[in-house]
Amino acid sequence: MGSEDEHLLAEAEKVAVALGRMFPGLCEVVLHDLRDPDHAVRVVENGLSGRAPGDPATELGLARIADPRYPDVVQNYPNRFPDGRPAKSTSIGIRNSEGEYIAALCLNLDVSVLSPLALTLANLVATGTEHGAEPPETLRDRHARELRRTVEELASRRGGTPRSLGRDARRELVRQLHADGWFDSRDAAQTIAGLLGVSRATVYNYTKQ
Repeated sequence: MGSEDEHLLAEAEKVAVALGRMFPGLCEVVLHDLRDPDHAVRVVENGLSGRAPGDPATELGLARIADPRYPDVVQNYPNRFPDGRPAKSTSIGIRNSEGEYIAALCLNLDVSVLSPLALTLANLVATGTEHGAEPPETLRDRHARELRRTVEELASRRGGTPRSLGRDARRELVRQLHADGWFDSRDAAQTIAGLLGVSRATVYNYTKQ
C-alpha cells in the first residue's frame, strides 16, 4: 500500500506544479500528504500564504483525516490569506484504492488581484440607463438600416416576413430592390441575403433570372 500511496502522491505532485506554473502569482497550489499531518505540506507553488514544504495540515486536512466520509471536493469556498487578502479556494481529496484519504490538492486563488480588474471591466462595458431599451443611435451603417426596413416593407406587401417568403416572392423582391438601385452599395447583396435567409450567390442569381 505504501508504494501505491507514493505513486499517487508523485502523480498529484506533477499536477500541482503544472497548475501553479500556469497561474504564476495568482493561484497558490498546495499538495498535502495527509499521512503525516504534522508535516503535511509536500509541494507549494506560488506561496501566497507563506507556507512551505513540511508545514502542518490545515483544519480542512485534519477533518479529512478524521472522517473518511468528508466530501471529496470542497469547491469555491471563501478564504483569506494571512495578510488579509481575500481568496477563493478549492480542496480536492485524493484517496487510495482502500478509500483512505492520503492527500489533498488545494488551490487558493488571489481574488484581490482580480477584483479591481473585474470592476474596471464592469465600468468599461456599462451603459447609461436613461435611454431605455432603444439606443438613441446605432453604429450600423445607415444604408443598411434603410435597406432592412425596405426589405421588411416589401415582404409585408407580399404577405410575410423576409424569411417566410417563397422562392418566387423572394425573386420578385430582389428584382425590385435591384431596379430601385439598392445594389449600388457594396454590402447590399450580403445584407439582403442575410435578411432572406439565402446565400449571397442566390441573391445575385435572382437579379439575373
